[in-house]
Amino acid sequence: MRIVSGSLRGRNIETPSGKNTRPTSDQTRESLFNILKHAEWSPSLDGAIVADIFAGSGALGLEAVSRGAEFCLFVEMEPKARAAIRQNIEKMRLSECTRLHRFDATKLKVAPGNLRGPFTHIFMDPPYNKGLWKPVLRRLAMHGLIADDGIIILEIGSEEEIEEIRGFEILDERLWGAARVLFLEIKK
Repeated sequence: MRIVSGSLRGRNIETPSGKNTRPTSDQTRESLFNILKHAEWSPSLDGAIVADIFAGSGALGLEAVSRGAEFCLFVEMEPKARAAIRQNIEKMRLSECTRLHRFDATKLKVAPGNLRGPFTHIFMDPPYNKGLWKPVLRRLAMHGLIADDGIIILEIGSEEEIEEIRGFEILDERLWGAARVLFLEIKK
């Protein structure tokens, strides 16, 4: 896996060993970021404050920083995944503009110094078919961690059923292989 575009284009991304994570493919990331670049509803990545939740290898957050994001918070519980993210941050010299937390994403909380939100772009790639994204969305909204013009990019399994997501509007939806990607914002 590599960074697709931006200042870090072509740099290799370390991925965790084992089968506990499934990194977003280069092609899917390129398509996703092209949508973010051209959609009228998407805030600019230049100067963005980003969260990569259920981060895995951190590929989405790293790609966002490469494309101009000012800061990225990576949230990951799995030790091998955190080690890969830490290695990527160090190798790409991004420690000044990133932070890595071992939070349970379903229990995110605001405490002095632990977050840098509100976030303009929130990437969530939870384990498929477990519904873990629901409590995370609620907590993000409850704690004011979504910027006024912020969007959530949620990757779920292509077969997962989605009922109406209370308090959020689906702006766009795409299918890429086994993944369904939803672009959401808080209802206004």
